[in-house]
Amino acid sequence: MKKPRVNNEYYDDLGDQWYEADDDPVAILRAEQRIKNPWIRNRIEEHFQCTDLSIADIGCGAGFLTNDLVKTYTSVHGLDASESSLQTARSRDPAGTVQYQLGNAYELPYEERSMDVVCAMDFLEHVEEPARVISECVRILKPGGLFFYHTFNRNPLSWLIIIKFMEWFVPNTPKHLHVLHLFIKPRELLEMMQGRGLVNLEIHGIGPRFNGALFRSMIARRVLPDFTFHLSSHTMLGYIGVSEKEHVDFSSPFSNEFADASGRDGTGGAGCSEGNSL
Repeated sequence: MKKPRVNNEYYDDLGDQWYEADDDPVAILRAEQRIKNPWIRNRIEEHFQCTDLSIADIGCGAGFLTNDLVKTYTSVHGLDASESSLQTARSRDPAGTVQYQLGNAYELPYEERSMDVVCAMDFLEHVEEPARVISECVRILKPGGLFFYHTFNRNPLSWLIIIKFMEWFVPNTPKHLHVLHLFIKPRELLEMMQGRGLVNLEIHGIGPRFNGALFRSMIARRVLPDFTFHLSSHTMLGYIGVSEKEHVDFSSPFSNEFADASGRDGTGGAGCSEGNSL
């Protein structure tokens, strides 16, 4: 049986619904961002303790993450394959300085070791070759830089909840918004990252809170303003995490040239220049 193709064209027609609709799957995404964005910001702050950073969000959509990060960080880039989504992102950029670009995640238009932080949030389950995307993210990431990810586990429960329940719960959910064969088991993603020089630092499950707001939203078949998500230790459905690029690329014949006594890459490692600390 032929596997269904994921419906990435859905995002081309959203426009302002990205930020306004409550009867569309993007409303679920907005609700998730209320916990994901602060978590990412906290991890970046703890790791770097400065704001003069270069950050790329791959598969940025309408800028839920990038338009938040630009409030704090100096150089924020967003890449997506949907020009209409990028237009919406630009219109919502509070600083007007996010560098949005149409592009292909398999061939990122950024220089090698040019980013302190790279994010692939709600994106890896939308491509056929996630390992290629991760390889490109590692290529542009500086040694010591952070790679943030969020995706879905592949199992019968995630098929039932994330695919089938979503089609019932949110009226405007299109067919094949997500397809099970593109979901990624946590151990598979960890192996992809480890094999490309990323050391995982944290991984958490993420899901909706089972409270009154959830059941009121189910009855209304709309994502109400108090519908919220939380992090947990259970990764059966969605999961979020962060990994760090190793300071020395031991696969490179030049690695010893750049490694200082501490093991940190001596030229072009992630972080801020002196005088730009928080």
